[in-house]
Amino acid sequence: MDLALPATDPLAPETILAFAAELAEAARPIALAYFRTPLDIVTKADESPVTLADRAIEVRLRGLIEARFPDHGIFGEEMGVKPGATPGSGPVWVIDPIDGTKSFVTGLPLFGTLVAFLDGGVPVAGLIDMPALGERWTGVPGQARFGAEPARTSTCRSLSAARFFTTSPEGFTGADEARYRRLSAKTALRRFGGDCYAYGLLASGHCDLIAETGLQPYDYMALVPVIRAAGGVITDWSGEDLTLASDGRVLAAATPDLHAEALAILRA
Repeated sequence: MDLALPATDPLAPETILAFAAELAEAARPIALAYFRTPLDIVTKADESPVTLADRAIEVRLRGLIEARFPDHGIFGEEMGVKPGATPGSGPVWVIDPIDGTKSFVTGLPLFGTLVAFLDGGVPVAGLIDMPALGERWTGVPGQARFGAEPARTSTCRSLSAARFFTTSPEGFTGADEARYRRLSAKTALRRFGGDCYAYGLLASGHCDLIAETGLQPYDYMALVPVIRAAGGVITDWSGEDLTLASDGRVLAAATPDLHAEALAILRA
């Protein structure tokens, strides 16, 4: 008698991550076809530029997701929530076709494609892909990778030794700016720019601390599984887990001790 092999769980983290990699492979050639070429740029309400590449990538990724997982929700930067889907309930894909559009439109190769998979609002898998650099970070519970190699955060436990990143100091205003400046002044080294690339560097131990504000769920949800699986901590500025409803303030650190020290300043 023939014995049927057990069916592969379509929502197993490794299965989801393999599909996320397929999405990244589909996005790369589109991004590179537009990169460093004349672009039609539109300024959105939040003053961030939108390009033809953003839209073309999101259309492509949505089509692939709907073909493979027609019942899953989708939340993308350019096209919003899939009609009929409720983010936070059931399986949801959160995608940012080009994170770092300002880098993209100015020829800087530090832009990425972000893919996150959430189940019941909880981020299960995340992918950071850098098309122009050919680099990729992935994360599922218990496993973070940079390419085929394991990724691990640094052992930095003190602000006085921390290498600190933020995308731009101009992103902080009012009370947030005062908190950012207090935090930045206590770190050993400060670097700016990079958007999602900085989080990949943190996951691989090349920087230790990142603080940002004004982010959207498609900017940060893919980062959560990568940072956590690499041994780091990533929360909002109150120390709470990041969700689709978070206020856009993000703090990521290589170790719990470093995170706690930074958090104490941001809470003050």
